Amino acid sequence: MTDILEQIAEHNRVIYLDRKLEVSLSEMKDMAYAAPSTKFAFENKLKEDGMSFICECKKASPSKGVIAEDFPYLEIAKSYEQAGASCISCLTEPKWFMGSVDYLEQIASEVSIPVLRKDFTIDEYMIYEARAKKASAVLLICSILDSQTLGKYIRICDELELTALVEAHDKNECDMALGEGARVIGVNNRNLRDFTVDPTNCLRLRDYVGDQAIFIAESGVKSREEVAVLEAAKVDAVLIGESMMRAEDKTAFLKSLKGIE
Repeated sequence: MTDILEQIAEHNRVIYLDRKLEVSLSEMKDMAYAAPSTKFAFENKLKEDGMSFICECKKASPSKGVIAEDFPYLEIAKSYEQAGASCISCLTEPKWFMGSVDYLEQIASEVSIPVLRKDFTIDEYMIYEARAKKASAVLLICSILDSQTLGKYIRICDELELTALVEAHDKNECDMALGEGARVIGVNNRNLRDFTVDPTNCLRLRDYVGDQAIFIAESGVKSREEVAVLEAAKVDAVLIGESMMRAEDKTAFLKSLKGIE
């Protein structure tokens, strides 16, 4: 049976064949270069002292189904900013995560902190589209890209002054990311092929990556105690998704993760 990750990637390939018939790659490039540059704002924000918190706007996921029946994404994003989030992650994958590039554009227009386009990037078109929709960063997942394509996409991000957040899951993928010039690496505790979570995965790879790149821990972080362990391991940032979306008082939850009374 085809794993979930490949199903999502294949669905995106079909979507973007159609989307390029509506707006050509050449037209999307023009729109991207016409949009104001964010000048690598995402990675620059993560370089600030202390643990950075990337808070996610996510309506659903393949593993949990609908997380937020009511999804006032603009209100959620603004509440994250007011609570002290460093950056926002916005899901744009439409089928499994019920995301939209329209959510991305509206959120990026309404908040002053950097916004990541979180999607399964399988075509350079999606990178130009991200810049056109005011994103500061895009997600590139090693598991669905070969090294040559990853390197090409990172170079496109650099030309557009977008941060490439390169997601890895093991040492081989970390080597691939670093070998292609990644400056920001996110290690996912969730295996995207079966969506199981191993909260120790990012800790095992933290020392391996060392200071070669900004290091982000992704998935499965739910408590101040877990954040403290990541801080002790000198993780630079943590991406908080489902637990943040499920928190009734998002400001209080983020403060609790930061250890603020």
